[in-house]
Amino acid sequence: MRILPLLLLILSTGLAAGQSLTHREGWVVMETGKPFATLLEDLRTAVADQGFAVVTQAGPTGAARARGIEIPENRVVGVFNNIYAVRILNLSTAAMIEAPIRFYLTEDEDGTATLSYKTPGFVFAPYLDEGGADLAAAATELDAAFEAIANAAIR
Repeated sequence: MRILPLLLLILSTGLAAGQSLTHREGWVVMETGKPFATLLEDLRTAVADQGFAVVTQAGPTGAARARGIEIPENRVVGVFNNIYAVRILNLSTAAMIEAPIRFYLTEDEDGTATLSYKTPGFVFAPYLDEGGADLAAAATELDAAFEAIANAAIR
């Protein structure tokens, strides 16, 4: 019976732990007034409008719900463009482990959603010794593209 209070404490702590994102080095965090589903759809549209593609999506919310656990909506959306993929691969094979670059959508306590991402320049920085100025240029271009995608999605 001693385990029951401990289990309840662990479960309640886990459910309360999901808090809003804070700004971190290399991250862009954009709070919106949009509901999660609207922000997700607007992100998909903005990605396509900028000539990129959604290549991966993952989130624990549906699986948690199937287990009877309610958590705020969240989704990681991997975005890239094959032109950049080939270009970066030619500069640094190792750097391609970072592709696709990911947007992170999180539902906030008030029902609105936040859009976050690590800037491509930050993501590819560890590979600049290998990829050189050409990789830095690609990362700078991707920074601008991801900023445009994010700004369009939150509008």
